[in-house]
Amino acid sequence: MKKVHYLILTVSLFVLNSCSVYNFTGASPIDGKTFQVNFFQNNADLIEPGIDREFTLNLQDLIMNQTNLNLVTTNGDLVYEGEITDYRISPMTATAVTTGGDAGASQNRLTIRVNVRFANKNKETDDFEKTFEFYYDYPARQQLVGSVLNEAIKTIFERITQDIFNESLAKW
Repeated sequence: MKKVHYLILTVSLFVLNSCSVYNFTGASPIDGKTFQVNFFQNNADLIEPGIDREFTLNLQDLIMNQTNLNLVTTNGDLVYEGEITDYRISPMTATAVTTGGDAGASQNRLTIRVNVRFANKNKETDDFEKTFEFYYDYPARQQLVGSVLNEAIKTIFERITQDIFNESLAKW
């Protein structure tokens, strides 16, 4: 009977100890306790007001929600900084020429590119500077305003911030 208790205790300790290495978000063990996200300035040729603030807050929220790191404004163990370098609308799918002689795009694409510099003060080999980009396709007959614009930016920022998280913390 003592052997069974000893075995259960040993297995329990092993399971509990291994839980500290892995978590459900996929983040590797993190070398640090704090993180800092500096304001991502919008340096794109085409400016959409407010996306710089929205991107910065989205990145902060993602890291806070998927790690146990504390957000600080200065001297973070992990530092994210950079700028939005491109905000572009491009025609994607052409329509056939109609009897009226009109041809055009049936679909447009919004593309946003963000340059990110990541620094890990406790493990400098993790530092990087990299560009992240994603897009959102929408019907050409719609204007990129209101709910269409909000959905596009939400979709793009969700993908870009998750890619930044994966590159800096998940190491996938």
